[in-house]
Amino acid sequence: MGSVTATVVPPTDSNVIRSFRTFRAIAASGFRRYATYRQAAVAGVVTNTVFGFLRCYVFLAVTDAAGTAGGYDRGQLATIVWAGQGLLAVILLWGWTDLADRIRTGEIASDLLRPVHPVTSYLATDLGRAGYASISRLLPPVLIGPLFFDVYLPRRWATLPLFVLSVVIAVVLCFGCRYLVNATAYWLQDVRGAMILWTLSSGTLAGLYFPLRFLPEGLQVALWAATPFPSLFQTPLDVLVERDPAPVQLGLVGLQLTWAVLILTACRLVQGRAERRLVVQGG
Repeated sequence: MGSVTATVVPPTDSNVIRSFRTFRAIAASGFRRYATYRQAAVAGVVTNTVFGFLRCYVFLAVTDAAGTAGGYDRGQLATIVWAGQGLLAVILLWGWTDLADRIRTGEIASDLLRPVHPVTSYLATDLGRAGYASISRLLPPVLIGPLFFDVYLPRRWATLPLFVLSVVIAVVLCFGCRYLVNATAYWLQDVRGAMILWTLSSGTLAGLYFPLRFLPEGLQVALWAATPFPSLFQTPLDVLVERDPAPVQLGLVGLQLTWAVLILTACRLVQGRAERRLVVQGG
């Protein structure tokens, strides 16, 4: 039996440049890796489109009586549905178990021997995956929705750049959450229970099944302030449909960024703790 720890390189200017190039190369390889699954992308687009029609009709039915629901009008709800169907594959709330699988098989030992920290390496790969999903999974629903429904188009010039920034932060934040769930394999070996809990809680509390603004105001504030879930999915959609004034939107994106920093820091701490107690099976 032998313990394994990640290699750490002291930071210098040249190391920073090399680290950036390495990060970019890993992200590009992640893009190419997921670009090979073309049939899966097509199947995902078809599935998301079908569910997009179902969800859109349900939400529009909710607004028939009052004209609005949760502060959203019909166009805003249609935009939330179709943009959300595309963002689901970009942000990827669930379905990633690469780290847990490698921990279970002992292959994680090779990751720890590389000069790139595991959190950094997996994050770069996930950003590459998200980049490909933005093209293959986000664009089709966003283009299909307006053909059949009246959607809301942003009216403030800063909305689209802020939306892009919000989505990028959401991808990083969601990666961090999934990494922590996967990292439970260092102690549990079998992460199915943790994954089921994460799937149920993230789908409900992130705003995937219904906009969180449908909830009582007190519960909304508690969710946004005490959990990272709304920042995963609801915040980018609210930014896109301009649900709040510009200063509030900036505050929500700032809260997103805070959660992303905290969660990535937690990933580093958990990874370091795991390395100090890791014993590779059969090693």
